[in-house]
Amino acid sequence: MPRLIDLSTPVRTGHFRWKDVERRLLKSHDSGAGQGTWAGWNLHAFTHMDSPRHVDPEGFTTDAITPEMTVGPGAVIDVSDVPPNSPIPGEQLAAAGQHLRPGDFALIRTRWDERASIDTPEFWLNSPWMTAEGSIWLRERGIKAVGFDFPQDRCIRYFLTGEARPPLPEHVTHFHLLKQGVIMFEYLCNMGALTQPRNQVIGLPIRIPDSDGAPARVIVSEEAEPLA
Repeated sequence: MPRLIDLSTPVRTGHFRWKDVERRLLKSHDSGAGQGTWAGWNLHAFTHMDSPRHVDPEGFTTDAITPEMTVGPGAVIDVSDVPPNSPIPGEQLAAAGQHLRPGDFALIRTRWDERASIDTPEFWLNSPWMTAEGSIWLRERGIKAVGFDFPQDRCIRYFLTGEARPPLPEHVTHFHLLKQGVIMFEYLCNMGALTQPRNQVIGLPIRIPDSDGAPARVIVSEEAEPLA
């Protein structure tokens, strides 16, 4: 039997960054009619998928995303030795990703969630980040989707520091990957549980028509023996 590993961050109320997360009971068992819950939050909070419309007015929305585009062979690119608050050099990413193949779902693993909680400012302010060179290298390898377990663009931290939002090219993964049609999954976790360099990735965003993103559940299936 395959081993299944969940890479999804739970959606929680009271998060200091996503203050608009709401959850309430519409009805409870006390009413004798069963329980029903209402929930709502930013589509780009917690584990989620970005579609190209997020950064490109002409980019495709979630309507165009089929399971074949977000499910399939994956490669774990381990750069977990990168220091905090530093870039991931393109050459380091390339050296760690020699097993990456065209059409893969790339999983960029820093294990940052083991060093800082997503519920704290440290997670956002001290994380490593992707470079333009590394993002271009991934795109040129022909990947179809990519997932990150850290705030992958350095300027994401500006949402906390109050600095002015920079132009799109400085959001390097959004500019060099998402805008070019590579589907992105952000704020994954638990990549330290992955034991094999190649696996099967199941990334399933909720079907929200005409949307720039969607909450997602991301699961990895590891076979008993490493994939050839």
